[in-house]
Amino acid sequence: MAVETRPAPAGKAQTQDQEQARLSLSTEAARNLATTTKSEPQMQAKSSRWLLRKLPWVHVPGGAYRVNRRLSYTVGDGRVTFDKNGSKVRVIPAELAELPLLQGFDDATALGALAEKFVQKEYEPGQVIVEAGRKADHVFLIAHGKVEKVGTGAYDQAETILGRLGDGDAFGGQMMKDPGGKWEFTARALTHTTILTLPHSAYKAVADQYAALRSHVQLLSANGHKKTNKSGEAEIEFLSSHVGEPTLPVTFADYELKPREYELSVAQTVLKVHSRVADLYNEPMNQTQQQLRLTIEALRERQERELVNNPEFGLLNNTDFEQRIPTRSGPPTPDDLDDLIAMRRNTQYLFAHPRTIAAFGKECNKRGIYFHSVDVDGHHIPAWRGVPILPCGKIPISDKGTSSIIAMRTGEKNEGVIGLYQTGIPDEVEPGLNVRFMGIDDKAIISYLVSTYYSAAILVPDAIGILENAEVGASA
Repeated sequence: MAVETRPAPAGKAQTQDQEQARLSLSTEAARNLATTTKSEPQMQAKSSRWLLRKLPWVHVPGGAYRVNRRLSYTVGDGRVTFDKNGSKVRVIPAELAELPLLQGFDDATALGALAEKFVQKEYEPGQVIVEAGRKADHVFLIAHGKVEKVGTGAYDQAETILGRLGDGDAFGGQMMKDPGGKWEFTARALTHTTILTLPHSAYKAVADQYAALRSHVQLLSANGHKKTNKSGEAEIEFLSSHVGEPTLPVTFADYELKPREYELSVAQTVLKVHSRVADLYNEPMNQTQQQLRLTIEALRERQERELVNNPEFGLLNNTDFEQRIPTRSGPPTPDDLDDLIAMRRNTQYLFAHPRTIAAFGKECNKRGIYFHSVDVDGHHIPAWRGVPILPCGKIPISDKGTSSIIAMRTGEKNEGVIGLYQTGIPDEVEPGLNVRFMGIDDKAIISYLVSTYYSAAILVPDAIGILENAEVGASA
């Protein structure tokens, strides 16, 4: 009986031929006996964390840091929040306490009556809102848009930009104490702007009805007559360039009665490792150490995010409203950064989202400007006017594609921004961070409590400033 033989498939036949022709061990088989070189577990979410690296950290043994300042009589403009319902806008009554002469006033009924008197108005780009020299008898709250304050140049030949206002800003609040004053500047809309206005006649009607409101405004108005320096602090009086024997002034430096205290915040997690993993799989790398390393990296990332965004002590939320400026147009420009740097002495660092830095670079390219780099800890960092622009991805980009640039000086002796932590805590593995053994459960799982304690303090208001609403494009 004949047996039919069929040729093997071409690929299979070729493999058989190679096996017959091989004169040495194959690499596939050899790898079974080889030691594979491994990397440590990598972490994509790790960032440069320049903010944590450049903040001077101050040891806080008591868990809280008190910022003592000189007494200030000037009550600065706050930022007002609005309730928006479609095209209709109304001011939240309690937010009126952000106005200079209403700070600290908490009569909800009176504030509600005052809020009802505001009238909504719309302004187109270029339209004048108030004109210098005219009677200042209205309060203006900017619900949305940008407004520039314009004055006359030194020789009456050109306009001078005195400042810019954005969402939540207010002007004209002093009319509650002096309705007979005149505008010292012209306010002009830069974009389509929605504004709520309160005429003095409407304020007077509410003040006549609520005596507590009238008394509060009169009390804060009286403080405005006290001598202050340009920062609003109680003046320390001197006599200089005098001759003869005049009577010298008597003075003292007064302090705030209720200074702010910063308590250390905490970020924590419980790390779990099975005892079998910890016992058997520690070559060539210790599994517990690698788990702790990655957990600590994640905690440090959260720590930096909190230092930027926390509502209680985060830098974005605690910057003084007088130290916030909007961009001149949309994207961050060299002019904007010049304005931001000029607002304080000794600006040491600028922090911005990488996309914001890219947007600023594009504006420089449009003008044919090249911004140089400086050496920071061995890294070439882009800089403007010699101030390094450090990347910080924790600064958010809004859904509308806007972000902020933070400018600051740092250090206690420099009256700047400082980080707060406590060192020497039990089971400390890094400054202000400890890992505490919590035990082994009935499933043989080992638990470790990983904690880091931190906060940040702004020693004086001009230690930090923010360029707000810088357009960088839609968020990814």
